Amino acid sequence: MISRLLFGAGIALATLSASAQVTFYEHEGFRGRALTANRSIENFERFGFNDRASSAVVTSGRWEVCSDAGFGGDCRVLRPGSYDSLDRMGMGNRISSVRPLSAGRPFVEAPAPLPQPTYEYRRRPEERIYEATVISARAVFGAEKQRCWVDRETVARAEPNVGGAVLGGIIGGVLGHQIGGGRGRDVATGLGAVGGAAIGANSGSAGTQTYTQDVQRCASVPGSAQPAYWDVTYTFKGITHRVQYATNPGPTVTVNGRGEPRG
Repeated sequence: MISRLLFGAGIALATLSASAQVTFYEHEGFRGRALTANRSIENFERFGFNDRASSAVVTSGRWEVCSDAGFGGDCRVLRPGSYDSLDRMGMGNRISSVRPLSAGRPFVEAPAPLPQPTYEYRRRPEERIYEATVISARAVFGAEKQRCWVDRETVARAEPNVGGAVLGGIIGGVLGHQIGGGRGRDVATGLGAVGGAAIGANSGSAGTQTYTQDVQRCASVPGSAQPAYWDVTYTFKGITHRVQYATNPGPTVTVNGRGEPRG
Protein backbone atom coordinates (compact mmCIF):
# COMPACT_ATOMS: atom_id res chain seq x y z
CA MET A 1 0.00 0.00 0.00
CA ILE A 2 2.83 2.38 0.89
CA SER A 3 4.49 2.28 -2.53
CA ARG A 4 1.19 3.04 -4.25
CA LEU A 5 1.12 6.66 -3.16
CA LEU A 6 2.53 9.22 -5.60
CA PHE A 7 4.01 11.32 -2.84
CA GLY A 8 4.46 8.47 -0.35
CA ALA A 9 3.80 8.09 3.32
CA GLY A 10 5.65 6.77 6.35
CA ILE A 11 4.71 4.19 8.96
CA ALA A 12 6.15 5.35 12.27
CA LEU A 13 8.82 3.07 13.64
CA ALA A 14 9.57 5.14 16.73
CA THR A 15 7.78 8.28 17.89
CA LEU A 16 9.82 10.21 20.41
CA SER A 17 7.53 13.20 20.71
CA ALA A 18 4.10 14.29 19.51
CA SER A 19 5.74 17.42 18.10
CA ALA A 20 8.28 15.79 15.80
CA GLN A 21 11.21 17.86 14.66
CA VAL A 22 12.95 15.55 12.20
CA THR A 23 11.67 12.36 10.58
CA PHE A 24 13.72 9.94 8.50
CA TYR A 25 12.09 7.66 5.92
CA GLU A 26 13.26 4.29 4.70
CA HIS A 27 12.70 5.09 1.01
CA GLU A 28 13.04 8.14 -1.18
CA GLY A 29 9.97 10.32 -1.54
CA PHE A 30 9.06 9.92 2.17
CA ARG A 31 7.91 6.31 1.84
CA GLY A 32 8.33 3.27 4.02
CA ARG A 33 9.14 3.00 7.71
CA ALA A 34 9.99 6.18 9.58
CA LEU A 35 12.13 7.18 12.53
CA THR A 36 11.14 10.41 14.28
CA ALA A 37 13.43 12.31 16.69
CA ASN A 38 13.34 15.43 18.85
CA ARG A 39 16.64 14.77 20.58
CA SER A 40 20.06 13.28 19.83
CA ILE A 41 20.23 9.66 18.71
CA GLU A 42 23.75 8.36 19.05
CA ASN A 43 23.16 5.09 17.21
CA PHE A 44 20.29 4.31 14.81
CA GLU A 45 21.00 0.62 15.32
CA ARG A 46 18.96 0.78 18.53
CA PHE A 47 15.87 1.35 16.40
CA GLY A 48 16.81 -1.01 13.57
CA PHE A 49 17.30 2.00 11.30
CA ASN A 50 21.07 2.09 10.81
CA ASP A 51 22.04 3.02 7.22
CA ARG A 52 18.41 2.89 6.12
CA ALA A 53 17.33 6.55 5.86
CA SER A 54 16.73 7.66 2.25
CA SER A 55 14.66 10.84 2.75
CA ALA A 56 13.85 13.22 5.59
CA VAL A 57 11.51 15.98 6.75
CA VAL A 58 12.77 18.61 9.20
CA THR A 59 9.82 20.34 10.87
CA SER A 60 11.88 22.61 13.12
CA GLY A 61 15.47 23.29 14.14
CA ARG A 62 18.72 22.38 12.40
CA TRP A 63 19.94 18.79 12.62
CA GLU A 64 23.37 17.27 12.07
CA VAL A 65 23.25 13.80 10.51
CA CYS A 66 26.37 11.61 10.46
CA SER A 67 27.42 8.44 8.69
CA ASP A 68 28.92 6.83 11.82
CA ALA A 69 27.51 6.16 15.26
CA GLY A 70 28.50 8.67 17.90
CA PHE A 71 28.26 11.59 15.43
CA GLY A 72 31.39 10.60 13.54
CA GLY A 73 32.30 10.09 9.92
CA ASP A 74 30.77 12.21 7.16
CA CYS A 75 28.25 14.73 8.56
CA ARG A 76 25.76 17.19 7.06
CA VAL A 77 23.38 19.74 8.59
CA LEU A 78 19.71 19.69 7.55
CA ARG A 79 17.58 22.80 7.83
CA PRO A 80 13.75 22.92 8.08
CA GLY A 81 12.11 21.55 4.96
CA SER A 82 11.72 18.32 3.03
CA TYR A 83 14.57 16.30 1.53
CA ASP A 84 13.04 13.80 -0.88
CA SER A 85 16.40 12.12 -1.57
CA LEU A 86 19.36 12.03 0.81
CA ASP A 87 21.36 10.28 -1.89
CA ARG A 88 21.83 13.56 -3.74
CA MET A 89 23.94 14.84 -0.86
CA GLY A 90 25.83 11.57 -0.53
CA MET A 91 23.97 10.49 2.63
CA GLY A 92 21.46 8.02 1.24
CA ASN A 93 21.36 4.83 3.35
CA ARG A 94 24.38 6.08 5.31
CA ILE A 95 23.00 7.86 8.38
CA SER A 96 23.83 6.27 11.75
CA SER A 97 23.36 9.17 14.20
CA VAL A 98 21.67 12.56 14.48
CA ARG A 99 21.76 15.50 16.91
CA PRO A 100 20.56 19.11 17.07
CA LEU A 101 23.15 21.55 15.81
CA SER A 102 24.97 23.31 18.65
CA ALA A 103 26.11 26.91 18.39
CA GLY A 104 29.81 27.32 17.69
CA ARG A 105 30.34 23.80 16.35
CA PRO A 106 31.73 23.70 12.79
CA PHE A 107 29.46 21.99 10.28
CA VAL A 108 28.87 21.26 6.60
CA GLU A 109 25.57 22.60 5.26
CA ALA A 110 23.49 20.16 3.21
CA PRO A 111 21.95 21.33 -0.08
CA ALA A 112 18.77 23.35 0.29
CA PRO A 113 15.55 21.40 0.88
CA LEU A 114 12.70 21.38 -1.61
CA PRO A 115 11.03 24.81 -2.00
CA GLN A 116 7.58 23.31 -1.38
CA PRO A 117 6.48 20.35 0.78
CA THR A 118 5.96 17.17 -1.23
CA TYR A 119 4.84 14.84 1.53
CA GLU A 120 1.11 15.53 1.85
CA TYR A 121 0.30 11.83 2.08
CA ARG A 122 2.84 10.89 4.75
CA ARG A 123 1.56 9.63 8.07
CA ARG A 124 2.08 12.08 10.95
CA PRO A 125 3.37 10.95 14.34
CA GLU A 126 0.70 9.30 16.51
CA GLU A 127 -1.90 9.76 13.76
CA ARG A 128 -4.62 7.11 13.75
CA ILE A 129 -5.39 5.53 10.40
CA TYR A 130 -8.46 3.80 8.98
CA GLU A 131 -9.52 1.84 5.92
CA ALA A 132 -11.82 3.54 3.40
CA THR A 133 -13.81 1.75 0.69
CA VAL A 134 -12.81 2.37 -2.93
CA ILE A 135 -15.84 2.86 -5.18
CA SER A 136 -13.96 3.41 -8.45
CA ALA A 137 -10.39 3.23 -9.75
CA ARG A 138 -9.79 4.50 -13.29
CA ALA A 139 -6.47 4.04 -15.08
CA VAL A 140 -5.32 7.21 -16.88
CA PHE A 141 -2.91 6.71 -19.76
CA GLY A 142 -0.55 9.24 -21.27
CA ALA A 143 -2.00 11.18 -24.20
CA GLU A 144 -0.86 10.53 -27.77
CA LYS A 145 1.89 12.91 -28.80
CA GLN A 146 3.11 14.25 -32.13
CA ARG A 147 6.80 13.90 -32.91
CA CYS A 148 8.26 16.13 -35.60
CA TRP A 149 11.69 16.21 -37.19
CA VAL A 150 13.48 17.81 -40.16
CA ASP A 151 14.95 15.77 -43.00
CA ARG A 152 17.37 17.11 -45.61
CA GLU A 153 16.51 15.67 -49.01
CA THR A 154 18.08 16.01 -52.47
CA VAL A 155 15.92 17.31 -55.33
CA ALA A 156 16.87 16.96 -59.05
CA ARG A 157 15.32 19.29 -61.65
CA ALA A 158 15.89 19.10 -65.44
CA GLU A 159 16.90 22.38 -67.14
CA PRO A 160 15.14 23.23 -70.48
CA ASN A 161 17.20 23.13 -73.74
CA VAL A 162 17.29 26.85 -74.52
CA GLY A 163 19.42 26.30 -77.61
CA GLY A 164 16.98 23.72 -78.97
CA ALA A 165 14.09 26.10 -78.39
CA VAL A 166 15.73 28.91 -80.38
CA LEU A 167 16.67 26.62 -83.25
CA GLY A 168 13.23 25.02 -83.25
CA GLY A 169 11.62 28.43 -83.42
CA ILE A 170 13.65 29.42 -86.45
CA ILE A 171 12.91 26.19 -88.30
CA GLY A 172 9.24 26.39 -87.38
CA GLY A 173 9.03 29.93 -88.61
CA VAL A 174 10.53 29.03 -91.95
CA LEU A 175 8.15 26.13 -92.42
CA GLY A 176 5.19 28.22 -91.44
CA HIS A 177 6.14 30.95 -93.84
CA GLN A 178 5.89 28.49 -96.70
CA ILE A 179 2.24 27.79 -95.91
CA GLY A 180 -0.48 30.10 -97.11
CA GLY A 181 -0.16 33.53 -98.52
CA GLY A 182 -0.62 37.15 -97.48
CA ARG A 183 -1.99 37.61 -93.94
CA GLY A 184 -2.47 33.87 -93.59
CA ARG A 185 1.20 33.34 -94.27
CA ASP A 186 2.13 35.71 -91.39
CA VAL A 187 -0.15 33.83 -88.99
CA ALA A 188 1.28 30.51 -90.13
CA THR A 189 4.76 31.82 -89.63
CA GLY A 190 3.96 32.80 -86.00
CA LEU A 191 2.36 29.47 -85.22
CA GLY A 192 5.26 27.63 -86.77
CA ALA A 193 7.74 29.54 -84.64
CA VAL A 194 5.84 28.82 -81.41
CA GLY A 195 5.40 25.15 -82.21
CA GLY A 196 9.00 24.79 -83.31
CA ALA A 197 10.23 26.38 -80.10
CA ALA A 198 8.21 23.97 -77.97
CA ILE A 199 9.44 20.97 -79.93
CA GLY A 200 13.02 22.19 -79.76
CA ALA A 201 12.84 22.76 -76.04
CA ASN A 202 11.54 19.24 -75.44
CA SER A 203 13.98 17.59 -77.82
CA GLY A 204 16.59 17.40 -75.05
CA SER A 205 17.77 19.10 -71.87
CA ALA A 206 20.78 21.19 -71.17
CA GLY A 207 21.39 19.19 -67.94
CA THR A 208 19.99 18.36 -64.51
CA GLN A 209 20.25 20.78 -61.56
CA THR A 210 20.57 19.16 -58.10
CA TYR A 211 19.97 20.95 -54.79
CA THR A 212 19.01 20.10 -51.18
CA GLN A 213 16.18 21.39 -49.06
CA ASP A 214 14.91 20.90 -45.48
CA VAL A 215 11.57 19.14 -45.17
CA GLN A 216 9.66 18.86 -41.89
CA ARG A 217 7.84 15.61 -41.23
CA CYS A 218 5.59 14.63 -38.32
CA ALA A 219 4.20 11.37 -36.98
CA SER A 220 1.88 10.46 -34.13
CA VAL A 221 3.48 8.61 -31.23
CA PRO A 222 1.10 6.55 -29.07
CA GLY A 223 1.04 7.14 -25.32
CA SER A 224 2.56 4.75 -22.81
CA ALA A 225 1.03 1.31 -22.53
CA GLN A 226 1.28 1.66 -18.75
CA PRO A 227 -1.13 3.94 -16.84
CA ALA A 228 0.32 7.33 -15.97
CA TYR A 229 -1.68 7.21 -12.72
CA TRP A 230 -4.94 5.90 -11.22
CA ASP A 231 -7.82 8.25 -10.53
CA VAL A 232 -9.37 6.79 -7.37
CA THR A 233 -12.66 7.66 -5.68
CA TYR A 234 -13.42 6.39 -2.17
CA THR A 235 -15.89 7.04 0.63
CA PHE A 236 -15.19 7.61 4.32
CA LYS A 237 -17.80 8.46 6.93
CA GLY A 238 -20.32 9.16 4.21
CA ILE A 239 -18.10 11.63 2.36
CA THR A 240 -16.72 10.99 -1.14
CA HIS A 241 -13.04 11.70 -1.75
CA ARG A 242 -10.95 11.64 -4.93
CA VAL A 243 -7.18 11.18 -5.16
CA GLN A 244 -4.50 10.02 -7.61
CA TYR A 245 -2.37 6.94 -6.94
CA ALA A 246 0.64 5.56 -8.81
CA THR A 247 -0.95 2.09 -9.01
CA ASN A 248 -4.34 0.49 -8.47
CA PRO A 249 -4.87 0.59 -4.66
CA GLY A 250 -7.33 -2.29 -4.58
CA PRO A 251 -10.65 -2.43 -2.67
CA THR A 252 -9.58 -0.10 0.17
CA VAL A 253 -7.22 2.80 0.88
CA THR A 254 -5.63 3.97 4.12
CA VAL A 255 -6.81 7.36 5.43
CA ASN A 256 -6.65 9.43 8.62
CA GLY A 257 -9.62 10.56 10.72
CA ARG A 258 -10.44 13.32 8.22
CA GLY A 259 -10.45 10.96 5.27
CA GLU A 260 -7.10 12.19 3.92
CA PRO A 261 -4.98 9.48 2.22
CA ARG A 262 -2.13 8.00 4.20
CA GLY A 263 0.32 5.18 3.68
